[in-house]
Amino acid sequence: MNWTYVLDDAELLEGHMTAAYPLGINVILARVSDTIYAISGKCAHMACPLFIGKLDGYIITCPCHDWRFDVRTGKFLDATELRLEVYPTKSETGKVYVNLNILV
Repeated sequence: MNWTYVLDDAELLEGHMTAAYPLGINVILARVSDTIYAISGKCAHMACPLFIGKLDGYIITCPCHDWRFDVRTGKFLDATELRLEVYPTKSETGKVYVNLNILV
C-alpha cells in the first residue's frame, strides 16, 4: 500500500473534521469514537466542499444541499447506491497516513 502523510494525530480532535490535500486529492479526515476516517472532500451532487459542512457522529452533511454521507462507508443516506470514495487510514508514531488507492 502507498501511505501518504496527512497530519499529526494530535491536530484532529474527537468529533471534528478537517480538509487535507495529500498528493493534491481533496480528502476530509474525521475523528469519531477515536477512529480517523478519510473520505472524498467533494459532495457527489455538485462537488461542494464538505469541509465547510457539518459532522454529527458518523454523518457529514453537505453545506450546499444537505446531502448526508456516512464517513465509515461513504454512502449517501437517502440513496445508498450513491457514495463517496473512502480511503484507509492509519496512525503511527503520532502521524496520520491515508492510502489513496492510487499508484504513486
